[in-house]
Amino acid sequence: MANSKNRYKIAVLGAGHGGLAMAGHLALMGHKVNLFNRGEERLWGVRSSGTIELTGEIEGFGKLNMATTSMKEAISGVELIMVVVPANGHRWMAEQMAPYLKEGQIIVLHPGRTFGAIEFKQVLERMKVKADVIVSEAQTFIYASRATGPSQVHIFRIKHSIPVASIRAHLIPVVIDKLRYFYPQFVPGDNVFKTSLENIGSVFHPALCILNAGWIEHDTDFEFYHEGATPAVTKILEKIDEERVRVAEAIGIRAISARQWLYMAYSSAGNTLFEAMRKNIGYSGILAPRSLRVRYIEEDIPFSLVPIASIGKMLAVKTPTIDSIIELGCGLNECNYWAEGRTVENLGISGMTVRDLRLLAIGEQVK
Repeated sequence: MANSKNRYKIAVLGAGHGGLAMAGHLALMGHKVNLFNRGEERLWGVRSSGTIELTGEIEGFGKLNMATTSMKEAISGVELIMVVVPANGHRWMAEQMAPYLKEGQIIVLHPGRTFGAIEFKQVLERMKVKADVIVSEAQTFIYASRATGPSQVHIFRIKHSIPVASIRAHLIPVVIDKLRYFYPQFVPGDNVFKTSLENIGSVFHPALCILNAGWIEHDTDFEFYHEGATPAVTKILEKIDEERVRVAEAIGIRAISARQWLYMAYSSAGNTLFEAMRKNIGYSGILAPRSLRVRYIEEDIPFSLVPIASIGKMLAVKTPTIDSIIELGCGLNECNYWAEGRTVENLGISGMTVRDLRLLAIGEQVK
């Protein structure tokens, strides 16, 4: 519990599974938390009780300062702006907060998926934001959580070690220093390309859904990460992972493997990816989605896999397995995730050399 002198004012933007977990936990720690959601429907339960009930790894009731659909109210006077929405909402969030941002505020995308901070900063620049704010992203979301009611959330597990990086890499210590007051789990990431290309959701989520599409459409309960990740399925996950690591290497970044990530985030070890996933108790009880129109496909393909494939193509790195998963997702949901997703063209980095990309990561002007 924070004492009154060290009580921070924080905005949590998004009232889904993750937003409720973060807002409730921060409020339980004793901080003044403003919860924002673009629609009223997810706020009525929180407004009626004034609290978020936490169960699982964290137990208790977090009393909120405010639950609002007004962006201006939500971020007014806050030090930290925690963006906890699917990646397809990042651009909208940037556009909505741009008129109200003030000097010194720190924005953290939880997580950025792939190149989220770059896209977010691009929007703020396009909207001519004058306030000197820090835009940063987490490599992954700190909680494995599910909303269990209108103002209730169950936290299955809190991850152990989550890298965070900012646009203008020299400001990473500033962000970490602030976050560490609440979460000792956050550690410095090297730069936003490393946090983006260590987006392990890109490896797990789309392929697990697509390769278990029959069971998902059959409306069968099964544990997504434990039962869905069979030995054969994890062989495909490993190929996706290898391609992701090769794309990172093309920028001069040593990205950790998915198996290494499981050990870092959950202390789950194994000789193979299959073993490491099966041993991870943090995944116990997490059921598969009931539809293929789910964020594991609709978010993670266009905002995780498409940017990896796009920058890979620009740097002459072949990504055949990733490309196949993208095409299968487009076919299953009858849409064009290539057009919807983050590409080097719409991120404004098309044609950049490795030198240009590295300068962008540290906040230098690219000439």
